[in-house]
Amino acid sequence: CIVYIVTLPMIAALLAAAMLMGLQPSASSPDSIVDRSSRNLSSVPRDLQKMAELLDLSCNHIQQLHRGDFQNTTLLRFLNVSWNSLEDINPETFLDTPLLEDLDLSHNRLRNLSGQRYLLHTENLLVLNLVCNNFLTMTLGSEFRSLVKLERLSLGAKNISTSDFLTINEVKLRILTLSLENQQGYRAGSLQDVHAQKLQIAFTSYQILNHYLVSDALSHFAVVELMDLTGGYKDLSKQLSERVEILTSHLYLTNISIDWKDFTDFASVVLHTSVTHVRVSDVALHKPPQKDTDVTQISQMKSFTASRVVVKYFFFSQEAVYNFFINMPVESLAIVETSMIHMTCPKLHSPILQLDFSNCALSDSIFSRVEGQESLECENLDNVRKLILFGNNFKRLQIVSKRVQFMKSLQHLDLSINSLVYDGLGECAWPPNITNITLSYNGLTASVFKCLPKGTETLDLQNNQVSVIPSSILKMENLTCLNLNANRLQDLPVCNGFPILNKLLLKSNSLNAPSVKKLESCPKLETMDVSKNPFTCTCALRSFIRLGIESGKKTGIELLSWPLDYYCTYPEAVRDIPLKDISIPEVSCNIGLLATTILCPALIVIIAVVTLCHHLDVPWYMGMIWQWTRAKHRARMRQIRPEDLLGVEFHAFVSYSQHDADWVQNSLLPNLEGGAGGLRICCHVNNFVPGKTIIENIIACVEKSRRSVFVLSAHFVKSEWCHYELYFASHQRLAWGTDSIVLVLLEPLPQYLIPSKYYQLKSMMGRHTYLEWPQDRAKHRLFWANLRAALQADLPNAPVTELE
Repeated sequence: CIVYIVTLPMIAALLAAAMLMGLQPSASSPDSIVDRSSRNLSSVPRDLQKMAELLDLSCNHIQQLHRGDFQNTTLLRFLNVSWNSLEDINPETFLDTPLLEDLDLSHNRLRNLSGQRYLLHTENLLVLNLVCNNFLTMTLGSEFRSLVKLERLSLGAKNISTSDFLTINEVKLRILTLSLENQQGYRAGSLQDVHAQKLQIAFTSYQILNHYLVSDALSHFAVVELMDLTGGYKDLSKQLSERVEILTSHLYLTNISIDWKDFTDFASVVLHTSVTHVRVSDVALHKPPQKDTDVTQISQMKSFTASRVVVKYFFFSQEAVYNFFINMPVESLAIVETSMIHMTCPKLHSPILQLDFSNCALSDSIFSRVEGQESLECENLDNVRKLILFGNNFKRLQIVSKRVQFMKSLQHLDLSINSLVYDGLGECAWPPNITNITLSYNGLTASVFKCLPKGTETLDLQNNQVSVIPSSILKMENLTCLNLNANRLQDLPVCNGFPILNKLLLKSNSLNAPSVKKLESCPKLETMDVSKNPFTCTCALRSFIRLGIESGKKTGIELLSWPLDYYCTYPEAVRDIPLKDISIPEVSCNIGLLATTILCPALIVIIAVVTLCHHLDVPWYMGMIWQWTRAKHRARMRQIRPEDLLGVEFHAFVSYSQHDADWVQNSLLPNLEGGAGGLRICCHVNNFVPGKTIIENIIACVEKSRRSVFVLSAHFVKSEWCHYELYFASHQRLAWGTDSIVLVLLEPLPQYLIPSKYYQLKSMMGRHTYLEWPQDRAKHRLFWANLRAALQADLPNAPVTELE
């Protein structure tokens, strides 16, 4: 047998495969999976957990299994004893494991397939693996007859004869795997007693293809998979071409090594047979072509799939390879998980209905060709109805639309997991019949709605950068399902452009208080998902909470994942509390009711306070305090004399997050320094002294600056160094006064987003006016004028610094 290296990842994969087959352990039992592989064991351990359901004893030195070895593991469902030295198994070994469903005894030293009496107590087995033992013949004993539930059987022996499988002729297998070992002997007709949907044949290196075995496989099984082939393709092609009747409809070649000529000859032969589905995977392709290879245009084949193909030569014609595949006369063509950078256009009108080029390396030039300086689009794929292109290197959505514009039958298009963007300038040219388009996991913004097929019924835009749905978009009158999960929306969209929208998905966006009133524009909406958004539990959210509570009842709109994934994010007092448990009183949100409740008592209190203050002469005392405060303020301002500014070199020190560096370098500094502003600005990029620590540089820059400018953003409050700069600047306020700090708000920054350690920043934002960066370009000049005025001061001449 082939020698494999068993590693921990392989064991984990094996356990995962077992669970995927339906052998999931009990969720309430943490000890249900037991891994004792590669422990140098010579016998089954006696300390196995009683709750064990999956037990791995592979890669040890166990020679025998005895009765009672598993008496404590009565819940055992999966057992792997492969890669040991098993020679004998007691007939009553599995008497205590009535639930056993998967048993792997491969790669051991068992000798006789007709003497596996322990199987009499494994009537619930679904999977049995006995490959790579010392079986001379494939004759199955009568005990195999008891395995009435068996779905998958893997065997290997040196000789296969007629009647070897007679004892399982009534067992309806899903998969039979035959591992062909060295010196294989096979007698024609030996597989006639096997009833299985799929036959897998695993070859050893350089093994000769057995004519009779392949003949019986093609005659008795609907699905045949040949694995690990390195030769014999000419014999296989000849055998296929000479057969008149073939039962096999699905033919798979897995983990093969093949020359281009053998591959194309095999494909040409299969195209003329009754085999309808061919799949080749994990292919090492040798001697690729230098020129085109002819492809027959007559075929009964429905689909051809190639996955994980690797070309072992560097010098060949890629176009010749692509031409062979795209010109195949099949209904479905798939080339996946292959480093393919281009696909050509068929020479004639293609019968292909479905194309799948997922997880390749295709670019925007797909299907096109260049003649001179002109790019010619493909017009011969007009029968394609479904095109799958996810996981490639597409960049520009507008260009991709032109590449498929002549696919007039195209209905389903998948362009997810690419790098698509659209600037909203050029016009897109989609074919007219697209109803389902998937654009998830790209870099698309709101402008994408200008570049969508008008007849779209299902649109998937999840995991993009859409912040708003423009109200001016063209109507998509057929759209019924819109997926905008994991984008940047801050409110519910209106449905003016989607009159029959039925399903709206907005999970994981930035919705704080969704405006339920906007749903009035969505008369056909029945299902909506707004879970996992940062809800602000204030008055504005009352109508949305009511919508959730009445979900699917009075409103007619079902709110998916309600109430499990709907929590408050702000205020802090109710963070992580489910929305259904939040109560916001009507009186706190209704201004009229609130005024009625508060105004009368407040008026009485005000009259009482005024009367008391007048009686105690409080106004006089308050006037005195105010005059004293103003005097202290003027005195402090007068203390700032020119000599106090000695050592001050800069008008301002700018503190910002590295994420906002482009704005600072390209906008802030040019408008404050030089001829534009005439100010001297200190920033870490230009003025931090190499060799000093960052803290020393921050302190020095703050001390040498008259004021400190803080560029506030969501990134700023996440930066530790910005925190230090704010800390030291706040201490400087004691010397220079409150006007020594200027706050510039680059983007909206709600108080609840500011961490508690920035209490000084919260305080300053609450008491002082800050400058907000306007999005309107017309307001920029006034912004810069105000900022320069706030920073202007008479400073002593800065010392001349030697730069060379």
